Amino acid sequence: MGIAAATAVWVAAYALNERFWTWLLAEILGLDLETRLGSALLFFTYDTTKIVLLLSGIIFLITLLRTFLSVERTRALLGGRREGVGNVVAAGLGVATPFCSCSAVPGFIGFVAAGVPLGVTMSFLIASPMVNEVAVVLLYGLFGFRVAALYVGAGLAIAVMAGWIIGRLRLENWVEPFVFETKLRGQALDPSLGLTFQDRLAVAREEVRNILWKIWPYLLVGIGVGAAIHGWVPEDFFVEYAGPDNPLAVPVAVLLGIPLYSNAAGILPLVEALWDKGLAIGTVLAFMMSVVALSLPEMILLRRVLKPRLLGTFVAIVGLGILAVGFVFNMVV
Repeated sequence: MGIAAATAVWVAAYALNERFWTWLLAEILGLDLETRLGSALLFFTYDTTKIVLLLSGIIFLITLLRTFLSVERTRALLGGRREGVGNVVAAGLGVATPFCSCSAVPGFIGFVAAGVPLGVTMSFLIASPMVNEVAVVLLYGLFGFRVAALYVGAGLAIAVMAGWIIGRLRLENWVEPFVFETKLRGQALDPSLGLTFQDRLAVAREEVRNILWKIWPYLLVGIGVGAAIHGWVPEDFFVEYAGPDNPLAVPVAVLLGIPLYSNAAGILPLVEALWDKGLAIGTVLAFMMSVVALSLPEMILLRRVLKPRLLGTFVAIVGLGILAVGFVFNMVV
């Protein structure tokens, strides 16, 4: 009954999140949400609440589930010789979970802590924000089947290949140590051994508290960066510096996309506007991929769980994949 009540409260809070903050800021505080300040405050409060709820719910659920699996068993299922298959499966799971880049981070933490190979988990982290059913449907509606199929194929290829490369590099020691530890009342344990159901619930609650406590400053800074530039839509600037006459249009588009923060569905109106202004399809897709897979807020949040060398490796590999997609599509489409 307690779990059911907590679930009901979580669902209600998530469903009413945007409505509540809109009411509070507009009706109670009297802010005009159409202004840059009002829009930024709404973005910050709404997105902070949304991501904290997602973090709490996903970490709790994943931790509870992995108390029934030993680290060795999980590695046996998705590691070793099946690592390539695991990358494909993880990327497919990412497609089915339409998270923004920051919301995918708790899934990354849970998978790594459960013993899933790092490279396999990276495939999920890349695919989840980059490719999902919402983006596919909207892309199809705006640009047709060909562009939607190209985007999905390229996104999955980047997720699978980047994850596979990172997995072959064996960089697990570049993950912050706390990610691998599951604790009950402060003591590290193998959660698959001799736990009652109440112990398993306690492990899940403690994991939520521990991880939120460790990452909350990074979470606030990351979302704050996104809120500060929310609503900044420099369409003419994009056209000037990433237009079809610029041979460096693709890297310029990627660099311009990284500071922005949105999910695939949220960035599509800007993508459509840039397409209408004559930007090449490869440049447009590279820009969209950089926004959803390499956003600065995500990098700030990931820094709490990845050491700088692994974070830099992740950005370099994914960034090169996105650049390749942009250049290739501009040449062949």
